[in-house]
Parts: sequence; C-alpha cells; structure tokens
Amino acid sequence: MRLVYAALLIVAFLSGCASTGDWSSDMPTKSGSKVSRATRVNLKNQSVSKVYAPSDNLWLRIRDGFQMEPMNSPLEIEQVRWLSARPDYVHRSMARSSRYLFYIVQEVNARNMPTEIALLPFVESAFVTNAKSSAKAVGLWQFMPATGKDFQLTQNVFRDERRDVLQSTDAALDYLQRLNNQFGSWELALAAYNWGAGNVAKAQKRNLAAGLPTDYENLTMPRETRMYVPKLMAYRAIVLDPSAYGIVLPELENHPYFVAVDVGSDIDVALAIKLAEIPEEEFHSLNPSFNKPVILSNANQQILLPFGHAEIFQANLKNYTKPLSTWTAVKVSKTEGVDQAAKTLGVDADALRQVNSIPKGMRIKAGSTVIIPKTGTRSGDVSSAMADNASLSLEKPSPPAPKCPKPAKGSKNAKAVKCAPAKSNNGAQTASSKGNSSSKNAASQHKSASTGLAKSAKNGSSSSSGSNTSTKGASKNP
Repeated sequence: MRLVYAALLIVAFLSGCASTGDWSSDMPTKSGSKVSRATRVNLKNQSVSKVYAPSDNLWLRIRDGFQMEPMNSPLEIEQVRWLSARPDYVHRSMARSSRYLFYIVQEVNARNMPTEIALLPFVESAFVTNAKSSAKAVGLWQFMPATGKDFQLTQNVFRDERRDVLQSTDAALDYLQRLNNQFGSWELALAAYNWGAGNVAKAQKRNLAAGLPTDYENLTMPRETRMYVPKLMAYRAIVLDPSAYGIVLPELENHPYFVAVDVGSDIDVALAIKLAEIPEEEFHSLNPSFNKPVILSNANQQILLPFGHAEIFQANLKNYTKPLSTWTAVKVSKTEGVDQAAKTLGVDADALRQVNSIPKGMRIKAGSTVIIPKTGTRSGDVSSAMADNASLSLEKPSPPAPKCPKPAKGSKNAKAVKCAPAKSNNGAQTASSKGNSSSKNAASQHKSASTGLAKSAKNGSSSSSGSNTSTKGASKNP
C-alpha cells in the first residue's frame, strides 16, 4: 500500500515565555501550504513520541505578549462585569479555546502582533468552530463568504476553509495586519474588522471635516462596533487577573494541542476517526471545514489530530490494508431530477440525496458535482480540478402544464378552448453549495456574530441569534 500521509506537522513553533527561540526544521514544507512556518516530522523515520515541548503555562505567555493599553472606559467596565457575572460561560469558552489557542498564539507571536489579538475568537465565536451568524459569517474568526473569497479561503462542495482552524487563522491575521497598516492603530484595525475598512475611513473623513479627532473613541459608529474593542479588552482584563473577577482559568500547557497530517490519498472521514481512535466530536472540533464524508488528497488538505493520538493514527494506518476511501465525485452532464440522475449514475436515489444534502423536489443542474459511492470503474482519487472547483447547483422543476377543459358533452360545433402555455421557469429558485453564492452575497459585508454567539455558545449551539445587524469586515477595499 502506498504511503498515504507524506508528513506530520507540529503545528506551531514551540517557545515558552522564557525560551531562547522557536523550533526550526530542515523538513521541506508542502507546496502551497499556508503553514510553512510549522515544524514538520517525517513519518517514515520519525516518531511523534520523540517530539516534546515545554509545559509552561500558556496564559503567562499570553500576558507577557499584551501590548494594547486598557481603555478603562465605562463600556469596558460594563463588559467585565457582564463576563464576571457569568463564570460558567467564561469557563466553557476558555475550555473550548484549549484546542486552538496555542497555535493562534504562535502565529500571533511570529507576526509580532499583540497577544490580545489571540483572544479575538472569544469575542467573535466563543471558540465554537462551526459557529454561524445570521449574516452567514462562519468559523472561529467569523468570515463572510465574500471576505473569505478575498482571502482565498476555498468554499465549495468538499470544504469551507472559513471554518478551517489553520487557514482561517492565517487569513484573519493577514487581514488584521492589513487593517493595522492602513489605520495605524489596533483599535481602529479591530473596528474595521468588525464594521468594514470603508466605513471606518468614511467616519474618519466626517470627523476631519468637523475638526474632530479620528481615533477609535471619537468616531461615530454602530453600537456593536463601539462595544467590540471593550469586549476584547474585558477578556484581556480577565486573563491578566482572573482572581480579581472570580474566574478560574483552565490550565493550558505551552505546547501544541494538535498536529497536522498531510493527506496523501483520499480517505473517508469515518475511517480517519477510527484510525486515530478519538471521539467523533473531537475530530470534527479540530476539522470543522470538511463538508463531505471524504477528505481529498488533491485539495492540499491536512487532518488535525490531538497530539497524543497522531502516533496511534500512524501505527493503525500502516496496518490498514483495505481501501481508504469509499466515496468519489462525478460531474452531472444534464439537468435532471435526483431519481433520474441516480439511475444514470447507477446509485441509490436516497443515498444520492442524503450525502449531497439535496432537498426533495429539487433538480440537479448540469455541470454540478455530486458525491457518490465508489465502484470498480471509479476507483481513483478525486482530481485536483474537481477538488478545487466543485459546485452543486439545484433548481425547482417547472410547474406542470395546466389541463385544458373539455368541451361540454354533446355540444355541437364546440370550439376548443385554448390553454395558456406554462410559463418558463427561467427564474426558478436555485440553491448552490456552500461558497458558490459568495459573489452574490453582496455585499462583501462581514457581519459580526459576537453578540448573538454569546447565547448560542452558552447553550452549545453553533449558530448566532443574529440580534445585531451592524456589518463587519466589509469589502476589503481600503
């Protein structure tokens, strides 16, 4: 069996707050990878157990990296009081962060950014990886479809990289650095991340015209944006001195929670979970970007696994002799209903509908990509072109032609009643797979889910209440 996993990433530099430097590696990085700074371990001749890291307290390291000045404003005090009155909620979100915070801190440190930025997902999503706002912003960093597209986060049938821990973190930090360079302060950069760079620039112009200061505190902005930085600074205050607010922070060791494995052949999600010997929920918490039951080798994807289970996965994979993937993908050549398409493809109609999330009564449009079980004639991996560009478009069928009334029985010379032709269904409602409608979502407006997610995260839900309507991360046109 050919080697199906080329390399193992220790996803982060390992440096404690008192360390003399980051780990480095002579291992080449995977072509096109956005995590080129990560240390790599070759599965052929290295073992995960040989890799270890300092176990210093990560919270100490975060505190040492704070650079922003506390606002000490009534809004910040209000937010601190709100959080301190809800210690269970704070503890749950802090516990969730334990999977991701080391990696985010490493990336923030590598860019010489304030470590307050590493706390931003507390505000955005409460560290719920599959969080989704009413404005369709998703993931830890709450990227809107158009914003994700601007930062080259793939959104297609197979995956949504707005939910990918590595890719979305990289994109969010790129975006925040861009905004900081544009506006010259982290407070304004954060306001622009929430409200949109164009809106912040317009607010500054209005203040300039009125002879007013153009800093964060003096700009006129929506309430959500006005509260955005105070919320972040409230988390900063709690991390800095949790006992002052009756909060107990969970222990976080200063080493990677997960490692990343490069995919060398298509593999079923269910099989990856089995080989790693981890709960399904744990796998999906680390790998929330996968939309389908198969992970594609030609999509330059990685699987994140808990640090202690990567070697278990490695050993089980070497001993596994059966096919790694039972799913493939094909392009539909003509528009037709699910039953007819299933007959054409030689698969079960119900299975086709279920795995592709096709509602009953919808037709599959020509050119769409669907997932189907592998057969002897379709045994290879999904191609790179399909892995990167797959889309699924659906439409409602045209309404049936109206029945013409028959002439009255026995009537002579009865004229045939003309029936109006059925209207064409050019405007039929269509539905596309995740990410394919990003260009139609106009507005490049990146709505914040920070307020609504407080309730959903508290209840373990993945979607925001959508109570706030101000926009976030608007079109990236500085």
